Amino acid sequence: MRDWMERQQSWIYLACILAGLAIGLRQPDATARLEAFLWPLLGGLLYATFTQVPLTRIGQGFRDWRFLAALLLGNFVLIPLALGGLMAVLPVAPAVQAGVLLVLLVPCTDWFISFTHLGKGDAGRAITATPVLLLVQLLALPVYLWLFLGGEWFQAAISTHLLGAFAGLILTPLALAWLTERLAERRLNARRWVHGLGMLPVPLLALVVFVIAASQVTAVTGLGEVLMGVLPIFVTYLVFAAVLGKTLGKLFRLPTPSARTLTFSFGTRNSFVMLPIALTLPEAWQAAVVVIVFQSLVELFGMVAYLAWVPTRLIPEPAHS
Repeated sequence: MRDWMERQQSWIYLACILAGLAIGLRQPDATARLEAFLWPLLGGLLYATFTQVPLTRIGQGFRDWRFLAALLLGNFVLIPLALGGLMAVLPVAPAVQAGVLLVLLVPCTDWFISFTHLGKGDAGRAITATPVLLLVQLLALPVYLWLFLGGEWFQAAISTHLLGAFAGLILTPLALAWLTERLAERRLNARRWVHGLGMLPVPLLALVVFVIAASQVTAVTGLGEVLMGVLPIFVTYLVFAAVLGKTLGKLFRLPTPSARTLTFSFGTRNSFVMLPIALTLPEAWQAAVVVIVFQSLVELFGMVAYLAWVPTRLIPEPAHS
């Protein structure tokens, strides 16, 4: 069941978004009350997802230094530089720019592993690298927000309880997940609990996007032109990420599966961690929330294209002489 949900997740999320929009248009008063369920859903989603990341084995991620160097260079130096340059030249509204930057600046730590496996990458490398990616992005995110969105924006974000959301919806589930994994190393029942939690990220994220679509329907209908404007940005990013993965794979002389793993890491972004941050922004910035949800949908369909393109044409197996 879990494998089926992960393969079909693009369509599951699309169906939930469309259902949310339809219900939100028909019963706006009822759907406004759905927002009360959003924060518990996000907290549960993050906890369930973090338990699938091997947090207690973070040291293993530092063993292959060439792969790790390429992964960190691409995700935390080259991609942010490219995004900074892109935002400097594109005439994008500040709220939309915030959404684009928030969702593209930090790498994914959940379905990145699934797509790496399906795309014939090195799933073992992906699993051991994921805790490192999570740790580095938690440290880098405040710096990125200040550098790319400015001190004034950063102060506004903090004044709207960004730190409370970060602690309550990211650090708390992270700490609980680490404790759960520690317990799972010693207790069979805890291992079964962690295994069962692995079934939850897809349905929980589906509920999250349903609630956001239903409660934000007025914003979505008013942002149709904006979303079509950011669509080329997200599609271009996916192409750039794929080329970057292939390039760094060659530069660091990585095996073919490891190079594919780089590509899937660069292509997938951490939208579900950014949502709590975007949801704390003032009402004038709520376009950022819609942009983030829209990007996650574009990304999922992009990953379907990656699965067909990356292992067969972009980074195929080397020809044997």
